[in-house]
Amino acid sequence: MRMRADLHVHTMYSGVGRLGKLRFPESIDKPEEIVEAARMNRLNILCITDHNSITGALMAREYSKRYDDIEVVVGEEVSTSDGEIIGLWLTERIPPKLSAEETVRRIREQGGIVIAPHPFSFHVPALNNKLLDLDVDGIEVLNGGHVDKYSNRMAYEVSKRHPGRWAEIGSSDAHSVTTMGYAWTEFDGENADDLRTAILEKRTIQCGVPVPVDKAVFWSIRVVFRGFKMILRSLFGILKPNPEDPLVTTVLRVPKQKRIAGIVGAMIYLFPPIPYLACIASNTWLNRKAKKLLDNISETLEKIEPSPPH
Repeated sequence: MRMRADLHVHTMYSGVGRLGKLRFPESIDKPEEIVEAARMNRLNILCITDHNSITGALMAREYSKRYDDIEVVVGEEVSTSDGEIIGLWLTERIPPKLSAEETVRRIREQGGIVIAPHPFSFHVPALNNKLLDLDVDGIEVLNGGHVDKYSNRMAYEVSKRHPGRWAEIGSSDAHSVTTMGYAWTEFDGENADDLRTAILEKRTIQCGVPVPVDKAVFWSIRVVFRGFKMILRSLFGILKPNPEDPLVTTVLRVPKQKRIAGIVGAMIYLFPPIPYLACIASNTWLNRKAKKLLDNISETLEKIEPSPPH
């Protein structure tokens, strides 16, 4: 039976991201909401891979037990000193800021699978050439969150130069329920154990496309609006501490003056057409940078490793 899996999905337990001086939640969706969205997108296997945490993955796995049409695999996207690495089938959290080699070793100690997410990204932490020196089981040749023309193309080209070395993975890298279902991995089997076997035997198939721009814009609006409401409630004393909600905990730790500044920034961003103009500006920069990299992709591939003799 052909099955569908998403090996790279985030929940509200992925923490806070940074863009210059701006801080924003990586995701605002609860683990149970992600499970429900996965079922709506006809996924059979869902791998929760929050940044440097397995809390959301454990919660999602427990929630999924009420259903017989989906399985959840506990994973983590680890921030190593050399770029991000995904560990799947984990039993314990792996700390960030270790070397890539040490991170891989700790994943192996747990009997886990090692995946290189967006390995040649130029705008998020990636392994790049370090990939070739590591014991990796699979690489994302299609990351749904990378709309630029270079990152996925480069991963695909490197993978084709090493046939049989890595399983080819397609993942949504979704940080929202609205960006799920656009990229995934297919394999022949019946359950998560069969997915694991397919990765190890390099029998996976990457499927889908990068997320549409309008969905990415909607994700940003949801994140900003949710943050706006939480900060506003905190300023009026309505937002109460909740150790089960990492976003509440984060907001309440922010000094009052910075929360007020956050309210002003959110109001500016949410005013139409600011979100769309911001997206256009971001995509323009990505496309220009990607074009420069694509113009030199042959030379870059040669520097990584010379072409095999014909």
